[in-house]
Amino acid sequence: MTIDPETLRERAAVALHAARDRTRLLTTCVEEGDLLAQHSPLMSPLVWDLAHIGNQEEQWLLRTVGGRDALRPDLDSVYDAFAHPRAARPSLPLLGPAEAHGYAGEVRGRVLDILARTPLRGDPLLDAGFAFGMIAQHEQQHDETMLITHQLRRGPAVLGAPDPPVTSDGILPAEVLVPGGPFTMGTSTEPWALDNERPAHRRLLPAFLLDTTPVSNGAYLRFIEDGGYDDPRWWAGAGWAQVREHGLRAPLFWRQEGGRWLRRRFGVTEPVPPDEPVLHVSWYEADAYARWAGRRLPTEAEWEKAARHDPATRRARRYPWGDADPTPAHANLGQRHLRPAPVGSYPEGQSPLGIRQLIGDVWEWTASDFLPYPGFAAFPYREYSEVFFGPAHKVLRGGSFAVDPVACRGTFRNWDLPVRRQIFAGFRTARDAGPAAGV
Repeated sequence: MTIDPETLRERAAVALHAARDRTRLLTTCVEEGDLLAQHSPLMSPLVWDLAHIGNQEEQWLLRTVGGRDALRPDLDSVYDAFAHPRAARPSLPLLGPAEAHGYAGEVRGRVLDILARTPLRGDPLLDAGFAFGMIAQHEQQHDETMLITHQLRRGPAVLGAPDPPVTSDGILPAEVLVPGGPFTMGTSTEPWALDNERPAHRRLLPAFLLDTTPVSNGAYLRFIEDGGYDDPRWWAGAGWAQVREHGLRAPLFWRQEGGRWLRRRFGVTEPVPPDEPVLHVSWYEADAYARWAGRRLPTEAEWEKAARHDPATRRARRYPWGDADPTPAHANLGQRHLRPAPVGSYPEGQSPLGIRQLIGDVWEWTASDFLPYPGFAAFPYREYSEVFFGPAHKVLRGGSFAVDPVACRGTFRNWDLPVRRQIFAGFRTARDAGPAAGV
């Protein structure tokens, strides 16, 4: 289906404006000192993210797409994410908050003029407005990073949002059989898909069983109370080393007080809600829980088949519920809420097999290393995906409550080191179905 240029232009403008509105919220709700501070060596100062967003937009949309002269070429090296590890960024000659806001705003004004004048065709960067969609996704990804920094920040709450609506509709089966057989993984048609999602290719999987919902806090607490953090049987070697070295006893931000488990969430201390998906666990913790439960983490291919394959039509959907863009009835996305919804929520967003919350709420760790698909080609630069391929990074799927819909779809791939706990990650488990399961 051909989409007319004005519709594409409007889609790109809406995505850019939404990202900037969120960036503005995350960087104006705190005092200047909080913008300049490094709240964790794992994260950049918020003001670095703000100016980096503007610099990437300048390099790709103002200079590359628009052919304009560089506005601030002196900033390219300062805001090069590959040249400076996060822990070292506070020592750089960073723009101050007012100057960073002004710079990002000036770039955006010029970019909107370029968007209005540029034909969205005839070049891979321009086709369907890809470059504008890429930058909108980049900004939203940094917005999620900044939200993680807000979670790590100490001090009173500065962000607020309503709780997710109660949408559960009764007791669900614990697991669902995903039939064996072929399916299409990845995409060659999604216009704003990033290089690691491409190309579409055929995969053949045996049948398997997958949790209907993500693992809840209550279920994870049973692992803790059964001595899960004290028993090396459940842990990969490197994970057990992390447990011992750092004294891990529970997910990040949890603590036990007076016989109760509490957690810190965006400046508020509250009882751990047993019915929410567990959050802030590393890949090693997810893997250990799965082993303790007599199960395993799903592979990335299993996750995508469960999320996209329609057994009735044998076609791959964009999302578990179909091809329509997400709405608030489908999934918990876009920072509308500052917490996951209870497990079993969003029946309108379930897959054809009845699997819930595959999109939104929490990123889900998979068993898979982050590797290229057959026929992968880096585009438009190697540093987006290619330099991260290999066994050092594990794949996460599905998005979290902190992910905007523009950066979340059934094919979207996220990745991180298996030790990471500050990210908005949880998991669900799987098990083999055995040879008796039908195709």
